[in-house]
Amino acid sequence: MPDRAKILLVDDREENLIALEAILSSLDLTPVRARSGEEALKALLSNEFALILLDVRMPGMDGFETAAHIKRRERTRNIPIIFLTVVDSAPDYAFRGYAAGAVDYLTKPFDPWVLRAKVAVFVELYYMNQRLTEQASLLRERVTSELPEGNGAGHGEVLPELSRRLSSVEEELTRVRELVGKTGDVHLIGPVADLAERIGRLRAGFDALT
Repeated sequence: MPDRAKILLVDDREENLIALEAILSSLDLTPVRARSGEEALKALLSNEFALILLDVRMPGMDGFETAAHIKRRERTRNIPIIFLTVVDSAPDYAFRGYAAGAVDYLTKPFDPWVLRAKVAVFVELYYMNQRLTEQASLLRERVTSELPEGNGAGHGEVLPELSRRLSSVEEELTRVRELVGKTGDVHLIGPVADLAERIGRLRAGFDALT
């Protein structure tokens, strides 16, 4: 089983962090707090995160600068970021947020259901990517160990198991697509498409063995 997904919550106000944790408490994830951009970058050195909820207005290093650092690092550049800021922010904040690499941008006060639904999809995508990585690793290991000479030995044991595992992932993808359809969030289309492409490549590799 994949490790429980971690979500990095970045906000300089304690009450905002408490509110975010309360909104996300019903989801299968572990929230990690950071009170500044510097704390967020430090947390990213020792943890793997499924998603970052990043406040824009913070003293010192603001959300845009923090995101720039995150996207410059090879290890963290692909972590999705959702920017959070107050409704009276400068009109160009949304544009700057997307330019900084955010997948979405929400203004406070936001609808708790909307935020929870968005986070739920990213958490599910994280779990699916973890499982897909495991399946690809299993495929390589089993084929290498049981088919050392590429002569077809072991197909009877390996392929049915891999077929079941891959079909399970494909069924999960269908469920995630339905969930994204219900949210109506166009910002989720890209991540789902990327995952579908990975699954398609794995399916093509599997089909080549059958």
